[in-house]
Amino acid sequence: MNSLAWIGIIVWGLVLTVFGLTMAGPPEAQAAMQAQDVVFLIAGGLLTCLIGLVGLMGLMGWVPGLRNEQNSCA
Repeated sequence: MNSLAWIGIIVWGLVLTVFGLTMAGPPEAQAAMQAQDVVFLIAGGLLTCLIGLVGLMGLMGWVPGLRNEQNSCA
């Protein structure tokens, strides 16, 4: 994958995290979402950002399914 795709993954993670943080309000206010939904949005967004950063650094080459193998004819 090229760098633009990894940057897109990072941006998507930031969007999820910001959405989760905006849904988290003061405890006395009536929330539109349940508390566990907000936690899952924030945690999922941060995890998505981490995946994007790892991929952008090139460390995803260690995963066997994502590695480009050189096929030799010999």
